[in-house]
Amino acid sequence: MEQGKQNADDGRNLGNVSEVEILRILRFLQKTRTPFDAHVSASQPDPNWNIVLFLIENYLVGRPVSVSTLIEASGIPYGTAQRRIHTMIDAGQIDKVYRSSSRKSYFLQPSPELYSDFTKFVTQVKSALARTVGARSQDNVDEFYLGGADFAREIMPPAPLQSKLAETDEELKFLLHDDNYFSAMRNMWADYRNSLGSRRSFILKRLPDLHSELKTLFESSGSPFDVVALNMPWLGEFAITGQLRPLDEFITKENIRPMDFHPAVWSAGQWADRQYGIPIYLTVESLAIRRDLLEGRGLEAPRTFEQVIEIGRQFHEPENEFYGVAWNGARGMPIASSFMILMGCCGAPILNLPKARRYYQWASLTPEQLRPNIDCEEARIVLDYMRRLVEISPPDILEMGWNRRVSAFLNGEVAMAYCWSMRASRFGQDVGSMVKRRTQFIPQPKSAFGMSGNPVGGFLLCIPSSISDARAKLAFEAISWMVSPEAMKQHVTNGLPVAPRFSVAADPEVNASSPIVRFVDSLAKRDLLCTWQRPPIPEYREIEFVLGNRIHSALSGELTVDEALALAQADADQVMRRAGHY
Repeated sequence: MEQGKQNADDGRNLGNVSEVEILRILRFLQKTRTPFDAHVSASQPDPNWNIVLFLIENYLVGRPVSVSTLIEASGIPYGTAQRRIHTMIDAGQIDKVYRSSSRKSYFLQPSPELYSDFTKFVTQVKSALARTVGARSQDNVDEFYLGGADFAREIMPPAPLQSKLAETDEELKFLLHDDNYFSAMRNMWADYRNSLGSRRSFILKRLPDLHSELKTLFESSGSPFDVVALNMPWLGEFAITGQLRPLDEFITKENIRPMDFHPAVWSAGQWADRQYGIPIYLTVESLAIRRDLLEGRGLEAPRTFEQVIEIGRQFHEPENEFYGVAWNGARGMPIASSFMILMGCCGAPILNLPKARRYYQWASLTPEQLRPNIDCEEARIVLDYMRRLVEISPPDILEMGWNRRVSAFLNGEVAMAYCWSMRASRFGQDVGSMVKRRTQFIPQPKSAFGMSGNPVGGFLLCIPSSISDARAKLAFEAISWMVSPEAMKQHVTNGLPVAPRFSVAADPEVNASSPIVRFVDSLAKRDLLCTWQRPPIPEYREIEFVLGNRIHSALSGELTVDEALALAQADADQVMRRAGHY
């Protein structure tokens, strides 16, 4: 079987195990097979075993495999190995992946069929391992995770959690965002060595679905969840209803140190001088650039809107399917977020807020401060910039959301991309990434008279007020463990670039583990992190909806700039009047 080029998403289905689990089990199998061959086996090495394991391992870690290296790994004579490999190619077990269109050279990788079969094998091994070590609820092995670091040694779960969950089958329930960080948290919680719970305790939802689920949850009389994740701008909407439990008393008893968190991050969980959420991770939107391409032309990293456009035009080659920049241009939440963030780079909040401040008491804003500030000169500057961005963007830019803009940069389609740091971690980690070790992260470029406003995003862990006091205490102990420096360090050193605690970011091992961690830490130390671009007021989602439609209409040509801004201002004013602010 032959392929013209490698595709990062070529249909391989991981089934019930993750890539990390496959690697962990594969290496376990290698370690157990080696002494068998040395001490027990009387025959020559098993070439099929050696070839398959070598191919799978190198595919997962992103190393190309040549015919010669695979022959050497087989452990059998050259001619015999060569025939065996070509037989596997003819049988569709191994794919040839050509390095260029000339088809003069290629490397080898497991075919989707071989990968699928190996995954089924690994799943059965995982089941046997889990049952051997006495994993809880052995009926369903998919609830457990065997791919993490040695959490049992490095991060001891709180004793009350261990004892409570040992006494009863009733597990804590979590409603979280569907992203790589919370997936890793679920895996850590469900790791068989911790015996804290199972994957079925976690419900992970995409961002719009998470909001809908939370609305439904809080409108009902009770909560099936003990811990919920809130997108930071949603706090005001849910805090004013009384359906979130204040956490101040728990924070004092558990000795969580607010001063260990960056002020912009810690304050994201506050409403009316009470703490309703504990920051679990932060993510910062910045500009990712192809360092290798810019250096190749002797270009400096852009610092202004104009420089982004100039550099983007130099690399924009649509005839070669290569474009200047990717960003969130899709109607709704994506383009609304882009507009608010770029307004921040002009020094202009979307509300009538004092521009000199970095932090605000959102629950104490005056009616005049709550007036929308959309039909303004800064908004015209932003829309002019966005219009010029469209000209140097992929043709689907007005349909491009968070995942698509990541894949555009990841797959080598663009020279630059606006991106949240959490998602940007994929640039250096994904097996099929075309930009590994070629990416540089820079602060948000600004307008001619603006500022580099680097927006902080992320999630808060909160507790519904409807659960019992005893259950809430246990839930907060779980939160404390999840936000502990040890747990955060474990996630960062495993490739997830989040360090909302100064003590974690200052750790030499953490600091050396990721350029994103170092970049975000440098922004924090220079006080360049902001939360006001996306104000967490109760009406945030309604204003986001207004902007998501009106700004998109301006860029698609359905409305003129003046019409779009006038309508957006009127719509947002109506939202605030309906809320009774003025």
